[in-house]
Amino acid sequence: MKKLFLASMFQNVSHLLKSVEEVKGKTVTFIPIASKVEKLGFFVKIGKWALRFNGMKVEELDIRTASHEQIKATLAKNDMIYIAGGNTFYLLQELRRSGADQLIIKEVERGKLYIGESAGAIVACPDIGYSTVMDDPTKAPELTDYKGLGLVDFYVVPHYQSREFKEASETMVRENEKDKELAIINDRQALWIKNDDVEILENSNKKS
Repeated sequence: MKKLFLASMFQNVSHLLKSVEEVKGKTVTFIPIASKVEKLGFFVKIGKWALRFNGMKVEELDIRTASHEQIKATLAKNDMIYIAGGNTFYLLQELRRSGADQLIIKEVERGKLYIGESAGAIVACPDIGYSTVMDDPTKAPELTDYKGLGLVDFYVVPHYQSREFKEASETMVRENEKDKELAIINDRQALWIKNDDVEILENSNKKS
């Protein structure tokens, strides 16, 4: 069974995960690599806090320094995989370089829950090239092609009409809506994918 929870800003929708999946007491492999070339340390900490607040146990994994065997063992032993936001191109470059990309694909195919925030959501798509208007591809100089993890067969557009990414997200839609199946979400929405079923979950609490 394939299960994914894809969001723009996990902190805004983390409680929605509990409505579709039992999470309390579960362990999470937390991969923050996408943030290493962006100034997003604060948001990464909030994402980690949100996981813990919802009763999950977090183990951070730095795929830049861990060995292939360490990555494999960590992904295998924990219940879930969380990939934080940042630069999608750098994220894909490091997933490929470390071999974590194939290991993650295998774990998701075995039924392990994949949580992707922003870049973590985009990299789950068939290809990430459509996101050049949102992220700078030059931050991944070793990346030779933009083929994504292919965990879903559509293309996620995160941060739709948000203050910071309004122009970028609208451009992504305008340039791709004719030839790609887009899944458009704002900062208060998440996609819940269970096998072939896709549902948009929404946080209606305006205070969070």
